[in-house]
Amino acid sequence: MNLRSLLFVPGDRPERFEKAENSGADAIIIDMEDSVSPANKAKAREAVASYAASRQAVAALFIRINPLTSHQLDEDINVVRAARPDGVVLPKCEGGETVVMLSERLDAAGCAATTILPIATETPSAIFKLGSFGAVKDRICGLTWGAEDLPAAIGAATSREIDGRYTAPYEMVRSLALFAAHAAGVQAIETVFPDLRNPEALRAYAERGRRDGFTGMMAIHPDQVPIINEAFMPDDAEIAKAQAVVEAFQANPGAGVIELDGRMLDLPHLKAAMQVLSIGKRAR
Repeated sequence: MNLRSLLFVPGDRPERFEKAENSGADAIIIDMEDSVSPANKAKAREAVASYAASRQAVAALFIRINPLTSHQLDEDINVVRAARPDGVVLPKCEGGETVVMLSERLDAAGCAATTILPIATETPSAIFKLGSFGAVKDRICGLTWGAEDLPAAIGAATSREIDGRYTAPYEMVRSLALFAAHAAGVQAIETVFPDLRNPEALRAYAERGRRDGFTGMMAIHPDQVPIINEAFMPDDAEIAKAQAVVEAFQANPGAGVIELDGRMLDLPHLKAAMQVLSIGKRAR
């Protein structure tokens, strides 16, 4: 499952579901957690179950459930069992142990094939468990992080500088989540960009994410999806360059270092080129 772009849509706004489905996003995430008030949780569950039963699938379908500690979880699991989404997004995840706990609940509900996408940085203790996801890599499809719940949890005023950059603590958290995903061998999903009125800043943010090693990104509005898709898609020149690197190594089997266009390339360059070609193939 290629998760280049994942679009959130509130679970109590069913009139938006089809638009989200046809936005071009690789996946839609129907949210039953933060964007739905307690009074509307039941309405959201009914809307999700109804939509899943009649949808014409274009994108992968994920459902963001409430945290494992929530009294809403049993009802959420019932919706997952009825809707049969491609995956669930797990908020307030605290390492592989939390994934195991949800897996057991899903398995008991007959949803053993449902993959899990953890949001892995929303509590202080979660930061110290980011290295544990390798043990559950077969049940998760990726790893993502968040920059909103964590500052609230520790009483921080914000996670961002005035110009929109992350402050030092949250830049560290972003990096740790990125490395945790790659250490587990799963897709690294960049968090949302909240400024809906600044598409050029979104483009720069998404391009920075891919540059740094993220493989996809979450969105909060359909207009963000094309920008994210483009940012996480290698262009023709990048693909051609990667293909040339792979072919150069293929022409020199057994070589650890080669020269191409005046540059010395070694095996990490080959690995990077193969990743570019793999991303391009999946996205197309």
